Amino acid sequence: MTTLLMIENDQDSGPGKLLGWLDDRGITPVVVRAWDGEPVPTSVDGHAGLIMLGGGLLPDEDDRAPWLPAERELLRDAHGKVPVLGICLGGQLLAHTFGGEVQGKYGLPEKGVTSLTVLPAAADDPLLTDLPSTVRAVESHQDQITRLPEDAVLLMSSERCPNQMLRVGDRSWGVQFHPEVAADRVRRWSPDKLRSMGFDPAAVLMDAERYAEELDKTWSAVVGTFLSFCSDR
Repeated sequence: MTTLLMIENDQDSGPGKLLGWLDDRGITPVVVRAWDGEPVPTSVDGHAGLIMLGGGLLPDEDDRAPWLPAERELLRDAHGKVPVLGICLGGQLLAHTFGGEVQGKYGLPEKGVTSLTVLPAAADDPLLTDLPSTVRAVESHQDQITRLPEDAVLLMSSERCPNQMLRVGDRSWGVQFHPEVAADRVRRWSPDKLRSMGFDPAAVLMDAERYAEELDKTWSAVVGTFLSFCSDR
């Protein structure tokens, strides 16, 4: 049986569409709910890949989330050993762990469907070779990566957030956006919080529903390629 280790950092930032994509490829997720006190493994040994999910934290807020040091160690163990995908906080953890910088409430927030520019370096990236020059993804963040690790490759940017997707080494990727989020999760976002951040809740939901098919087509393919690397192991 092929298994993939998945770390949850927040009760409201679960795996979403990832579970279906894993099932389609015969991969069993081993979900660790770190936010609920489940211990983070010290190694990825026995698993074919690692996905770290999001959460409303900074990657070094160890006082608020005492499991984060273990996640950083797990990333070091996994790097170069199995394919790694970090989503939102998970992507920030990847950048921070390997020498980058993440700042809280930096720049303007992004919520809902956002246009991303696929950069020239993506042409040589095994996950992204067939993407057009612009794609859409769901965003939900105020914090962002402000400096990449020295050996990282920047793959995508947006108007408000230059560092949207990076690769460290050959098989470790981090994204600021949420490929796993469907419209039903956007529907649960607080309208008052969206307004406080300068967004129209009705417009945010309408875009999530309008682009749902496009989003699923784009990110099921990208994540599917990532999972194929895991299966190949």
